[in-house]
Amino acid sequence: MKRFDLSLYLVLDPDLCAGIGMIETARLAVAGGATMVQLRDKRGGTARMIETGLALKEILKDTGALLVINDDVEAAIAISADGLHIGQDDMGPAAARAMIGPDMILGLSVETEALAAAIDAGIVDYAGIGPVFATPTKTDHKQPIGFDGLARLVKAAPVPTVAIGGLKSEHAGSVFAAGADGLAVVSAICGTPDPKAATVRIAEEIRKVRQ
Repeated sequence: MKRFDLSLYLVLDPDLCAGIGMIETARLAVAGGATMVQLRDKRGGTARMIETGLALKEILKDTGALLVINDDVEAAIAISADGLHIGQDDMGPAAARAMIGPDMILGLSVETEALAAAIDAGIVDYAGIGPVFATPTKTDHKQPIGFDGLARLVKAAPVPTVAIGGLKSEHAGSVFAAGADGLAVVSAICGTPDPKAATVRIAEEIRKVRQ
């Protein structure tokens, strides 16, 4: 049985994290309570993903936080990452699963109820649902679904879910009220003056709503 905690899911963005870098941002965020760290670097290429991923793996060692690689199967395998996350425009989940084997966590982005309901729970381990709000970190995103849409997609999905898209600490209550298992954040941690303090604030809000 794969064990993972989606509650505070950090997505690293190289541009937003440029100030102190993705490695240091991840280290501080995990110290503040981040449970999963996704490396997303659309322009970096596989070699850079592997280099950054190996450095992340080193600092996440013994923290309990898991490392997920966005889109790049080759990098995920080379790093022996804990997980791979793919979107609807990437390779299909069955093909990804065949490449990564049975043990790596596989996440899939879904934007509609139909896509959420179509998830094969024998292949995919969790769904990333959104965007809840419009977000500047992903200019090609689909129409925002809001918290009502989030609740509908969560209900349709046969796997655990993490909400994404413009989410901040004050949204934790609404995310969990919609039935999601966690919230994914980018700019609420990346690029803040103190990523650890920013993460602690979100973690505290999550604790309040989950008590």
